[in-house]
Amino acid sequence: MLSCSVRTLRRLKFCCNNLPFLLPSSSFLLAKGYCFSKPRVVSSFCNIDSKYLSFYVGERQSSLRQWRTRSLHTETDAFSAIELALDSVVKIFTVSSSPNYLLPWQNKSQRESMGSGFVIPGKKILTNAHVVADHTFVLVRKHGSPTKYRAQVQAVGHECDLAILVVESPEFWEGMNFLELGEIPFLQEAVVVVGYPQGGDNISITKGVVSRVEPTQYVHGATQLMAIQIDAAINPGNSGGPAIMGNKVAGVAFQNLSGAENIGYIIPVPVIKHFIAGVEESGKYVGFCSMGLSCQPTENVQLRNHFKMQPHMTGVLVSKINPLSNACGVLKKDDIILEFDGVPIANDGTVPFRNRERITFDHLVSMKKPNETALVKALRNGEEQAFTVTLRPLQPLVPVHQFDKLPSYYIFAGLVFVPLTQPYLHEYGEDWYNTSPRRLCERALRELPKKAGEQLVILSQVLMDDINAGYERLAELQVKKVNGIEIENLKHLFQLVENCSTESLRIDLDDDRVVALNYESARIATSRILERHRIPSRMSVDLVSEQNNSLIDSAS
Repeated sequence: MLSCSVRTLRRLKFCCNNLPFLLPSSSFLLAKGYCFSKPRVVSSFCNIDSKYLSFYVGERQSSLRQWRTRSLHTETDAFSAIELALDSVVKIFTVSSSPNYLLPWQNKSQRESMGSGFVIPGKKILTNAHVVADHTFVLVRKHGSPTKYRAQVQAVGHECDLAILVVESPEFWEGMNFLELGEIPFLQEAVVVVGYPQGGDNISITKGVVSRVEPTQYVHGATQLMAIQIDAAINPGNSGGPAIMGNKVAGVAFQNLSGAENIGYIIPVPVIKHFIAGVEESGKYVGFCSMGLSCQPTENVQLRNHFKMQPHMTGVLVSKINPLSNACGVLKKDDIILEFDGVPIANDGTVPFRNRERITFDHLVSMKKPNETALVKALRNGEEQAFTVTLRPLQPLVPVHQFDKLPSYYIFAGLVFVPLTQPYLHEYGEDWYNTSPRRLCERALRELPKKAGEQLVILSQVLMDDINAGYERLAELQVKKVNGIEIENLKHLFQLVENCSTESLRIDLDDDRVVALNYESARIATSRILERHRIPSRMSVDLVSEQNNSLIDSAS
């Protein structure tokens, strides 16, 4: 650590000596492998706005005071925090069973897994969503106790990889303490990760420091949210355990970097609070907001000149807008977004964050509550304009995940129809991007919905019978029309087929392929095909409910 500190000091001296407007003062603070210097202004930079300079220096000094205070606080309370965690952290035992998307009428074999969690105010347990995903049975065990208690999953947010569990047994809560949520740690601050990683049955405590704070890809939910990188090992079983700084929680351990040593990630407090607040306000997980925009950086000078950006202007170019977002009726393609809620956006799409750090402006969007508004300043045709945009969570055309729910399907004459989802493509193996049907893969990753409730319905497979002989090569094609009517989703296809009043049923597929069936013969064949393949139902549960509702409406 000493060599690292000296090297850091030398680098900072070199940088300061080469800056045109900052010179190092005679004193440096060297602590914990982190080096600070107090900037001072020289005459060559006297044209800087004094308000901005005083704000900058004040921010640096304020951050430094916070860092020193919190560092001393962390060292003083380290042992008491660990003692507190022992009465809060629990081991979670999960039995889960994932759906089989190639055979959607059945599940895969059940599996057992373990994770960690900790008690939060309100007699609740916070853990990772992937610890309890597709669960069928959940148990929790306190530290030092041989007894396991039944737990129920109250809320799950797969995008942010968080879940809340509740335990009804009063005996479980005897002697348990809750942990309070703290703040985002500064770089090089020490954190303690507590959990039950693989390699043993008892609780494990590891220590590390914060290396980086920035938006990161959440593997479980395939979303981009803020995360904290630490140099403490986070192994299977650690997931859901707290990362403690001082006597409060700095984050929740949830993933590591594959192929690297001692690089782990924790979910920061702002994301945790956003998840918990949404559950408390609405009783369920509400998601993270999005503007529904695809933006391009404007780092190229010619690009900025083309869109009439003044030298003092910075921002990003709107290249695509989700038709279902509120921004679709407000912003336009080729607008330049200059500010979001009064915060200037740089040409690379980042905004200021804490002390001389930057973060993508998507973080500001994701921290908004559903149906909350934001003031967006944009440049359109060379003129600055202000717009109010309502933010809400948006669903993609092809769902990224389908945890905790059964897949939808409909079988008619041995033709198996399903909505396209990424979990369906994942059934092609770990290298699904290259091994799955190319056209379906491209649509899943790039196409946007045109209307609410829209799905891409595909003919996933053909269960062979005399009625469908010759159609087996049409599997994995998208369904376009039924009897000349464009389908919107699987329920719409189901209704069109069930209510067919013509002798012949025509189904138009991708590549201008056509399936034609004698309707009555196909209905009769469906029963024998289901019996031959031991399939309990020709439709999924959600379509059964749709059919029952239709029968009730008809009777009334």
